Amino acid sequence: MTTPTFTQPLSIGELEASYPLYCKALRILVRDGVSLSKASRSVAWSRLSTLHQCMPRHYRHPEQLFVLLNRDAQKLETKAG
Repeated sequence: MTTPTFTQPLSIGELEASYPLYCKALRILVRDGVSLSKASRSVAWSRLSTLHQCMPRHYRHPEQLFVLLNRDAQKLETKAG
């Protein structure tokens, strides 16, 4: 059994299977207050971007996800504060 590495390209099926994990990682970056430019250099961003490029009707662009998650986090902050 081979261990996946960042040098080994993932199949679309593997990317799709890990989609919730990439979204969670992006959500954590937003929660931690990471800027868009820093988030765009993450592994999760590149994997989400690959999914969007391959299947744009099924997966949103990571920038759009980042903006939506950021907006939701701000709403929760104002609601709690």
